Amino acid sequence: MAAVALVDAGGANIGSVRYALLRLGVESRLTIDADTLRAASHVILPGVGAAAAGMARLRELRLIEVVRNLTQPVLGLCLGMQLLFEHSEEGDTPCLGLLPGTLRRLKGGGVRVPHMGWNRLRIERAHRLLYGIESGAHMYFVHSYAADVGSATLASCEHGGEFSAVVQSRNFFGAQFHPERSAAAGARLLSNFLEL
Repeated sequence: MAAVALVDAGGANIGSVRYALLRLGVESRLTIDADTLRAASHVILPGVGAAAAGMARLRELRLIEVVRNLTQPVLGLCLGMQLLFEHSEEGDTPCLGLLPGTLRRLKGGGVRVPHMGWNRLRIERAHRLLYGIESGAHMYFVHSYAADVGSATLASCEHGGEFSAVVQSRNFFGAQFHPERSAAAGARLLSNFLEL
């Protein structure tokens, strides 16, 4: 059974992530304790809001180096995924630097920003995290900034341009959407993560 730790970085989606894990039969521990995070089999970094506030919270909790040095599977969700990158244009914010690239504001191009609602994934690269999830699967997004498609991209999405929807580098994974609000496909992604 996975021992899942949720980083209590103040994200408004923490409750719904915990409930989504419970629906999969998995208890999770909400924590800011470095030793608890290091001891967990899987770590989830949820987040909603602005990059600067997210990084400030991790800094205040003295968790930046702790997260950077985790060796078990780590999954960033929404803002949590964005914080895994090197930099965000939102507030000109240096992030954790675990994934290459910069988060940029979505280009309007006739579409609404923030990108809010259901959209389709395009699988770019096979990975166990995406097992059983096909191109065209719908996920639920709420964001104004996104990472370009690059070497870490496992799945992309289109909204005024193409962006990374699922990413991976070493033991660090990210989903730009909210799997906890993405019905069966989102539950499958969480389940796959817990099996890594």
